[in-house]
Amino acid sequence: MTPWNTALLSILPTLVVGGIFWFTIRAIIRADRTERKVYSRIEAEERAKLGLPPVAEKAAPPAS
Repeated sequence: MTPWNTALLSILPTLVVGGIFWFTIRAIIRADRTERKVYSRIEAEERAKLGLPPVAEKAAPPAS
């Protein structure tokens, strides 16, 4: 084996595990974002049914 092949084979497992980690975290963040959006929509529908005013959007925290 050439040194380049050895280097590639030694880095490959790290890249694969890193890719799996990245896809997993990305899926978790997207699922959380979708869940929050659906929950907000359901809450708005329920508040409308009860005749309550819509919830005001939270202001973004001030920049440091």
